[in-house]
Amino acid sequence: MTDLSRATALLTIDVGAVVANWKRLSALVAPAEAAAVVKADCYGLGMAHIAPALFAAGCRSFFVACVEEGIALRRCVPGAMIHVLNGPLGGDEAEFAAHGLIPVLNSLAQITGWSSFAKKGSGAPAVAVHIDTGMNRLGLSEPELERLAAKPEILAAMRPILVMSHLACADDSDSPLNARQLTTLRRLASHLPALPQSIAASSGIFLGRGFHLGLVRPGAALYGLNPMPGRPNPMSQVIKLQGKIVQVRDVDSPMTVGYGATHRVEGKRKLAIVAVGYADGWFRSLSNRGHGMIGGMKVPVVGRVSMDLTTFDVTDVPVEHAHPGGLIELIGPGHGPDHVAEEADTIGYEILTALGRRHHRRWTGAEGAAS
Repeated sequence: MTDLSRATALLTIDVGAVVANWKRLSALVAPAEAAAVVKADCYGLGMAHIAPALFAAGCRSFFVACVEEGIALRRCVPGAMIHVLNGPLGGDEAEFAAHGLIPVLNSLAQITGWSSFAKKGSGAPAVAVHIDTGMNRLGLSEPELERLAAKPEILAAMRPILVMSHLACADDSDSPLNARQLTTLRRLASHLPALPQSIAASSGIFLGRGFHLGLVRPGAALYGLNPMPGRPNPMSQVIKLQGKIVQVRDVDSPMTVGYGATHRVEGKRKLAIVAVGYADGWFRSLSNRGHGMIGGMKVPVVGRVSMDLTTFDVTDVPVEHAHPGGLIELIGPGHGPDHVAEEADTIGYEILTALGRRHHRRWTGAEGAAS
């Protein structure tokens, strides 16, 4: 994190908004449990600040992607139940046991490997079992489940506490695959002992109560992304990104702007060069199509976004706002990560997780830590 006085951009993260989003979802799905997906450093927003606030608010189950994330999370929330989505990758079972991490077992090979480890009496923790119901990514296939059911001694050596799957098209409420996957999970889970079930992540929560089952696993929605594309976002916005103006210059036709001369100046214009570029997660695909906000006015990106710099047309912005050292809001209220993602032809998840390390980060909110 860069010192504020030297920073080229300020990223403000409202921890209180994250907590409010979790509480909203928890109330919506009750009596099902609402976990929190905090992988990739809470989607790039700071696990060390956010996870303890969620735990203090009542969240007890967390999901990360890999064992390293699980170990880091354990330091933040000693009393939490921490599930590792990728499961053991071979040879790291002892790390799970040492840190009390719950592996999500995604294949028969992972299950048999964990069973062998558990039989050694090494204090192996509980496990979750992931069933593939149609996404064809991670998870046990139906033939694998049948082979597992034929050898009950494999599961007898471990303590499964959850059976889960993952929806492929949850963000499309009209997709028939959603109902098919839910039906498949219920059918295939019959091969296992009776366990709590989970299939819904952020978007799946809004498919209806039938998808809530025993536990839901929101991630993106906690951080303000819209779980219902095409409909009003029910979640509170979490981040604001402001880029610092390093130069303001006057231009006139027939000048051009940036690499490749992709923007041709028409008449007298005023440009503000902001010290944020694609190295900072402000995507190159925003060239000549993105925008920012300054002084309550919308200002367009002109020319190509380069590694460290982006140019905005601030012709109509009063000088008290558009000056060196001033800030242009790149992401904020009314122009959240989903809107930026639409302009960049990507998804809000990528916008959040790409936010660069050069931004000065400030965590706010009742449960947040000061910068």
